Amino acid sequence: QVQLVESGGGLVQAGGSLRLSCAASGRTFSSNAMGWFRQAPGKEREFVAALDWTGGNTAYADSVKGRFTISRDNAKNTVNLQMSSLKPEDTAVYYCTVASSRRTLVVVETSYDYWGQGTQVTVSS
Repeated sequence: QVQLVESGGGLVQAGGSLRLSCAASGRTFSSNAMGWFRQAPGKEREFVAALDWTGGNTAYADSVKGRFTISRDNAKNTVNLQMSSLKPEDTAVYYCTVASSRRTLVVVETSYDYWGQGTQVTVSS
């Protein structure tokens, strides 16, 4: 069975850093685009970052550009999100996702079809 499991979330002070990791199992996604979305309380899920199948092309939401870095290790079937200079508005549940029919970058939520359970990130003032 296909599974995506996020880890690395927690409570940090503003200005701090966290590294999220997503481990995939059940099949390899080395030929697929992957991404991270987040959902804050009372808000819709929003795009955060994505990368293509090689990891060489990336895209970021304007709100996180310059602070977050997405990367992947196809040998380990994992995708990571390094978050720095965290702000209280970054507080949300972060979800890892895969677009099983895409190789190139995609930022539209409906293009993704496998999702993890999410990991909570809380940034205090």
